[in-house]
Formats: sequence, structure tokens, C-alpha cells
Amino acid sequence: MTRHPTSRSTTGDETSPLLKPLRPARNRTAEVVERIAGEIRSGRLESGARLPTEQELMAAMGVSRTVVREAVAALRAEGLVTTRQGLGAFVAVEASRVAFRIASEGKAGSNAIGDIVRVLELRLAVEVEAAALAAERASPIEAKRIHAALLAVDAAIARGETAVAEDFAFHRAIADATGNSHFSEFLDFLGRHVIPRQALRAAQGTPGEQRAYLQRIQKDHARIAEAIAARDVGEARRTMRAHLMKSLERYRTIAAAAAGA
Repeated sequence: MTRHPTSRSTTGDETSPLLKPLRPARNRTAEVVERIAGEIRSGRLESGARLPTEQELMAAMGVSRTVVREAVAALRAEGLVTTRQGLGAFVAVEASRVAFRIASEGKAGSNAIGDIVRVLELRLAVEVEAAALAAERASPIEAKRIHAALLAVDAAIARGETAVAEDFAFHRAIADATGNSHFSEFLDFLGRHVIPRQALRAAQGTPGEQRAYLQRIQKDHARIAEAIAARDVGEARRTMRAHLMKSLERYRTIAAAAAGA
């Protein structure tokens, strides 16, 4: 039996803070994540409780479906939320045990960009070898899951979305294919910081520029997936490194521009 979140308040207001409109925000997805995570960590949303529906969150917070879905994906990656097909999103049973996270929310300018650069450097040290191990060890089923994740990114781009959740799922599928659960756990630890473009408006550009950027990185994804499917360990390592280095150089350039400004 599932439990719905209660509307408890210590201020006399009968409306839960979860279902209040958002203030003007710097990043809608990040603020939705912050709002829901705060409700979970405070205990107002208890373990096993069902989150409001997409429509309820959209209406209450004044955000788009894409923002809600990206926020839920981020919360799922952080271990705070689980999803059940056809039923919705629920507070994870062990949400209260989530440990320290790398957090850049609330930081401005070069501080936030600096965090992105540091996370990318950390990912380089781990995900390059993860791709190589996936090429060596991936089962046929795991290779199919990587390919399915690749197609999901294509579909999201075609819909005009930022493909943040789908991008994360692609990298997570590669981590799963290593046969070493610590790689998957590492990506879960990083959570939404694995895909930095959602955290920095300066990196997004116009819708046309964003789409062109996503199509370029999707070509990288395709090369990585092909190398893993071909069991080419060296090529998998090389293509993943090239992919992450492009992102790293991009954000280093943005960081330098911010510092100069």
C-alpha cells in the first residue's frame, strides 16, 4: 500500500511546501530537485511515499514536463527516488542514508563552472577505463542496453529536449557493463553532476546551438557504443576519453571567460 505525501506545516499554512509555486529561479531543474530533496530529507515526504504526479508538479510549480522529468531523473540518480512504470515516482526506501554529494547549486559564476571542470576531471579518471572494461566484458544483453540507451538519446534530441536523463542512462549502461558494480555506484554518487549542461545556462546557447551540440556529442556516443559492441578495448578507451575531453575543454573555456569577466 503506497502512502501519499501529507500536507504538514509548522507555519499554520495548510499547503505543503512541496506544492507551492517556485520563486523566480536561476535553474528550474535544480530548484525542483532542491525542493523535492528538501521535503525528503526533512521527513515531510516519508520513505515509500508517492510523489505528486507530473501534472500536479507542473501545475503547482509552474514548470514544464521536461523540467519535472529531468528533476525526477536526477533524484533517481541520487538514490532519493525510485520510479515504477505506470505507477509514478516514490521516495526511496533508503533515501535517508544518502551520503555526501558533490553540490554546485547555489554557487555562482566561476565557482559553479570550476565544480563542473573538477567533476569532469574525476570522470575522466574513471569512465575511460569503464568503457574499456565494458568492451572487454559486456554481455550481449548489456550491449543491447547500451544501444537502447543510445537510441533513447536520439529520440530525446528529436523531441527537442535536453536529453539529460537519457545521456546519464547511456553512461550508466556502460558502467553496468563493466561487471564491477562500483562503477555504477560511482555514477550514482555523482548523480546529476554527470551531465553538466543542465547546471549552467551559459553552456546552453540558443535552442539551435543546443541541438547542434547534442547532435555532436551523440556522434561521440555512437562511436563509444560501436567500440564496445565490437569488443575493441583500445578504441572504447580512446573514444570515451575523446568524448570527455571535448566536454572538459568546453567548460574550461567557459571558466576562463567567466574569470576574465
